[in-house]
Amino acid sequence: MGSPQQRALLAALLLRDGRTATAAQLIDALWGDDPPSQALAAVRTYASRLRKVLPGVLLSEAGGYAIRVPAEALDLSLAEELAADAEKARGTGDLCQARSLINKALGLWDGEPLAGVPGPFAETQRARLEEWRLQLLESRLDMDLEQGCHAEAISELTALTAAHPLRERLRELLMLALYRSGRQAEALAVYADTRRLLADELGVDPRAGLSDLQQRILRADPGLAEPSTPAPEPSATYVRPAQLPATVPDFTGRVSFVNELSDVLSTAEGRVMAVSALAGIGGVGKTTLAVHVAHLARSRFPDGQLYVDLQGTGARAADPEAVLGQFLRALGTTEPPALPDTLDERAALYRSVLDGRRILVLLDNARDAAQVRPLLPGTEGCAALVTSRIRMVDLAGAHLVDLDVMSPEEALQLFTKIVGAERVAAERDAALDTVAACGFLPLAIRIAASRLAARRTWTVSVLAAKLADERRRLDELQAGDLAVKATFELGYGQLEPAQARAFRLLGLADGPDVSLAAAAAVLDLPLTDTEGILESLVDTSLLESAAPGRYRYHDLVRLYARACAERDEQPPSERDSAMSRLLDFYLASASAVYALERPGDRLVDHLEATRHPGLEFGDRHVAQDWLYAEANCLMACVRQSVGDSRLRRAVDLLWAAKDLAESGANAREYEIAALAARDAARTAGDPHAEGRARTTLTTVHLIGGRFNEADEEARQAMLLADRADDPLPSCWAPNDRGIIALYQSRHADGEGHLQQAIDNFRADGNDVGEASALCNLSRIRVAMGRTASAIELAQRGIDIYDRMGLTLRLANGRYALGIALTKAQRLSEALDQLTEALALFHDNRQPLWEGVTHFRIAEVHLAARRPTLAASHAEQAIALRGIGGEWRRGTVLTVLGKALVSINQPDRARACWQEALSIYEQLGSPEADEVRALLTPAAVA
Repeated sequence: MGSPQQRALLAALLLRDGRTATAAQLIDALWGDDPPSQALAAVRTYASRLRKVLPGVLLSEAGGYAIRVPAEALDLSLAEELAADAEKARGTGDLCQARSLINKALGLWDGEPLAGVPGPFAETQRARLEEWRLQLLESRLDMDLEQGCHAEAISELTALTAAHPLRERLRELLMLALYRSGRQAEALAVYADTRRLLADELGVDPRAGLSDLQQRILRADPGLAEPSTPAPEPSATYVRPAQLPATVPDFTGRVSFVNELSDVLSTAEGRVMAVSALAGIGGVGKTTLAVHVAHLARSRFPDGQLYVDLQGTGARAADPEAVLGQFLRALGTTEPPALPDTLDERAALYRSVLDGRRILVLLDNARDAAQVRPLLPGTEGCAALVTSRIRMVDLAGAHLVDLDVMSPEEALQLFTKIVGAERVAAERDAALDTVAACGFLPLAIRIAASRLAARRTWTVSVLAAKLADERRRLDELQAGDLAVKATFELGYGQLEPAQARAFRLLGLADGPDVSLAAAAAVLDLPLTDTEGILESLVDTSLLESAAPGRYRYHDLVRLYARACAERDEQPPSERDSAMSRLLDFYLASASAVYALERPGDRLVDHLEATRHPGLEFGDRHVAQDWLYAEANCLMACVRQSVGDSRLRRAVDLLWAAKDLAESGANAREYEIAALAARDAARTAGDPHAEGRARTTLTTVHLIGGRFNEADEEARQAMLLADRADDPLPSCWAPNDRGIIALYQSRHADGEGHLQQAIDNFRADGNDVGEASALCNLSRIRVAMGRTASAIELAQRGIDIYDRMGLTLRLANGRYALGIALTKAQRLSEALDQLTEALALFHDNRQPLWEGVTHFRIAEVHLAARRPTLAASHAEQAIALRGIGGEWRRGTVLTVLGKALVSINQPDRARACWQEALSIYEQLGSPEADEVRALLTPAAVA
């Protein structure tokens, strides 16, 4: 567009919205009070040149010039339109849409507006547009907090407050984000930093809004946890879970209960939370009623519906931590699942994510109120329906509903809907006898009626006679488990042999459900045959279809199926064979996932042989999807298998599924299974299995920052490996001990362990393992000050990974090289390596490793004197956590504090260091000395 002055003329005309600018106005825009002597001629020359470049756009009129273009041709006009639409959306309560529109408007900025354009007009417009951009950012960040995105906003707000230290609104938003993220001390420190800075720079106190916020934080005002505006309407940017099971088409009766529960749910919008708890015996129809009512109320909860079977009547009820993880992933909180460690943290994050949404939560089959409480939304506009066999009198604020058996009329209506009115009308008395024999239990009636409906040659009297013949006492029994079992017996007795066998064997597995492929392994049948049998069982109501290709039992039916297996399965060894095939399937499939992610790793060569095949995967992401989807079933299979001859394969399944621990997605369930495996192996006197189980526990403790426990498990694993002559723990246990020694600053010990690991990997021919140990040894050498050696070792590890075509392990190699290059002050190269590692970890769904990589990138930026970027990456590391648990959090807080000091936020830095010191002192970590030194007045000044 020509010379800078010519571009200045173009900008002056474009920003007048098509209005004519006189020559005098243009001269003033370009040169202000000091125009050149030939200014008018220059303006005419620039206009003539622009006319050639933009034919038909620049117009001469009324002694001046104008440019008229469509609104969509100018990015500023588009941004203004988007901002206006965002304001309208916010006014209607649709915060999600408003945020999306503002983000689109902000996306139109590309660096500094009018960069390189001279003149007073351009300077004024630059300042105006920058101020408007900041206002848009503040508006969007305000809505971020109202939507519960507190942790995500802290990184951006930290950078913005560094760039605009006197902008109090940004400081206010940062204080609120920190407070809502559980970081009260830092929130108050932001106020102290702001007050000091305003006094030093402007000689003023903070404005009233900031001071009021500080006081509210000091007194822990409950209102700070709530959004300041009404709950948003639904928006496409939210994930809307729709997890309710299908309602039954023949729902019958329960009119008073439906109306009662619907009335409670209708009040959710005006209450903190509407909770209804349904209690009753098994098979009375609690779930059916709750699901039916939930579907009727869906329109009142447009942001989605969550559902979970809490398995309260089983041997192992669902862990609230695991359920919260499932809910948070369903709400789109994170991909892949990277969640807080503790139940309280997950519950807090869950409530924050639900804040401002209208969600219905159906908690089915709860054990007790303690299991339910962390899963309640706790916010206005949300509601929960709970079903349980116990009456939850200790669930504060809950509307309690006691569900009894059906009335005879309702029971007959349900029976008639399934069987058909014509058949029942012809034999009404026999039908009444039948539903009475079923104890008026809906589940029992449904099963009996389904059997009759499937046999057109039977009369109702035939069914009634069969019930009377097989269980004469049914009419005399209370409506309880025996009545249900009697009805199950009727349904089971009418199954074809293949159906009966499937019913018995599939009930043996402890997992919450079973996939079609896993069921085929249990039954040792082709997929097509298995699907036909399972679908026929679904038709009889003896099995449920949890989702396409997945099946589950009602808890009572599962117990009955197991009893049938113990009684009827011949020979009895077939039960063990079925569970052995299931374990083989899971082990072979998980090994395939491991091998696909880590080609060349010899670990899979040392796993126990399997007789039954698993799945084959052609795509790494498909393989990972399978692993995470089957996580609960895999861990249940491990726990179920450690007590018998399947012990070694169960332990190896833990090895093959290590990603479940390393990703943090299922670390708790993995730890429980690993503990069970270790204890079983020790009881069995099997050093081979015990050594491997202890090595998996080492991984769990290492990730959690429990370094002493991790080191003891690894030490024992090495001793057991020597006894069993097992190469797996012989290689991996010293590798882990080297990492532990690094974290505990025992560098000479770590060097010895890692050299032993390298030697053992080489003896085993495991190049991938050798590369891992080389990269870990590189980190030890960094800590010992031998930087050149560290760089060489990391590069050797990367060369091996590159040669073998690895991706996930290549990320570990680049991570180690980035650390070494940082120590060598080759910061640009270090940043390149760590950035590449970050992308690889993200692609491989390793959020804990993403967290530690953000931490290392923060160290690079800090060394390069880019403290704002350092603080931003440190905040992202805190949000993602990382390998090392609380110890890692301490290291991140230490670096964050250093960055904050450099961007003139010393009080917040001190708060970070105080928290880090508390962590280190509790853990007994040597890093406490460094933090104490940082907390001296001279360090913070």
